[in-house]
Amino acid sequence: MNPSTTARTRYFAESALLPKGFARDVAIEVDGEGWIVEVEAGAPSHGAALGGVAVPGMPNLHSHAFQRAMAGLAERAGPEGDDFWSWRETMYRFLARLGPEEVEAIAAQLYAELLKAGYTAVAEFHYLHRDPRGNPYADPAELSRRIAAAAAASGIGLTLLPVLYQTSQFGGAPPSEGQKRFVLGTDDFLALVERLIQQHRGDPQIRIGVAPHSLRAVTPDALRAALAGAAALDGQGPIHMHVAEQVKELRDCVAWSGKRPVEWAVENLPVDARWCLVHGTQANEAELSALAATGAAVGLCPSTEANLGDGLFLLPHWLEAGGAFGIGTDANVATSPAEELRWLEYGQRLITKRRNLAERRPGASTGAALYRRALGGGAQAAGRAIGAIAPGQRADIVVLDADHPALAGRSEDALIDSWIFCASGNPVRDVMVGGRWVVRGGAHCRETAIAEAYRAALARLRS
Repeated sequence: MNPSTTARTRYFAESALLPKGFARDVAIEVDGEGWIVEVEAGAPSHGAALGGVAVPGMPNLHSHAFQRAMAGLAERAGPEGDDFWSWRETMYRFLARLGPEEVEAIAAQLYAELLKAGYTAVAEFHYLHRDPRGNPYADPAELSRRIAAAAAASGIGLTLLPVLYQTSQFGGAPPSEGQKRFVLGTDDFLALVERLIQQHRGDPQIRIGVAPHSLRAVTPDALRAALAGAAALDGQGPIHMHVAEQVKELRDCVAWSGKRPVEWAVENLPVDARWCLVHGTQANEAELSALAATGAAVGLCPSTEANLGDGLFLLPHWLEAGGAFGIGTDANVATSPAEELRWLEYGQRLITKRRNLAERRPGASTGAALYRRALGGGAQAAGRAIGAIAPGQRADIVVLDADHPALAGRSEDALIDSWIFCASGNPVRDVMVGGRWVVRGGAHCRETAIAEAYRAALARLRS
């Protein structure tokens, strides 16, 4: 990162959330490459007025973009009871129809929705690599390229995480018919990662990482080889992995290894602050204490975890252990950071029959604590300089409408509480990503064109 000293634009916010808390009369200088180069509180009120409350844009640390188009299609009762595994069969049938144009159109629509809700970056856990018949594309990076194109079209920041997926079960069982689009050999996977790193080197809006899908989808030998190869390409690259999401996964892992999933990962893998372990809904307190000590973040997706019946993460214990977390939209049945944070807290209230579980200091704001922690953990997991209005960070800024009925008369932490816990409608008015306005007055800058392409893609899928 080398912020330019030319072509600076000065913005002025009457109120802004800075790393140490809210400040008044804040000047934010952004250079021509989208980096924040100076922030001053108590500044003179000249420059481009933001006209609302400025907060850092939220990173979305876990998304499967194509699933946005199937949201709502798995909400009918099956003959034998429904869970994650029955939902997965619906997902397999849906993705069997997707071509490259559909993948790009769906992702762009999702990313525009995320931006309008206040996300400014997304970590795309991308496991579609092959065509619907399971054959490689002429360009092995075809579908990864489509995800990057969708991010560029929408303006969202991207951490692209190609997924390594090779087996259907612990112990190396071969992939199923529904998984044929995911499978790559380890060498092919590393070649894809290397190509993506080379293609996007120097682009501050894109970071390439890796995502071993899960302990059930990669053998230990392949996992270690992939991690070693990825480290040789980028020793600081993000590493994301699903872990301990379902009860069946937990039982199968114990039957295979004698260890629980998080327990096995911490004992056998080089887990550190580069890692983001996603879900962890079946992890126990001992596992979470050991995981927190590694410095890894956890990725929590409460709307999807509720939709799939996964269970609830032990958030109070994780926070007591000093663990970092961020939020993601996963299956994209919801696209709002406020909704994810609300249900993260509400889930804990329902199981403990207590309130304000994410912040126990007397008088402190629960909503603001959730927001700040999700900013930090999300930025860590994304592997990008985001998540704060501060020099050296990307200019990813969300402007909240202080006159919105849910926020009227509220300020600072109380305003964040109101946004997360009682906002009806969306108080996000303007969104800047990397110094560029992509949402103005609640509308995305390419909303009509993106929506038209999305509707055309759905029409092709229906036909």
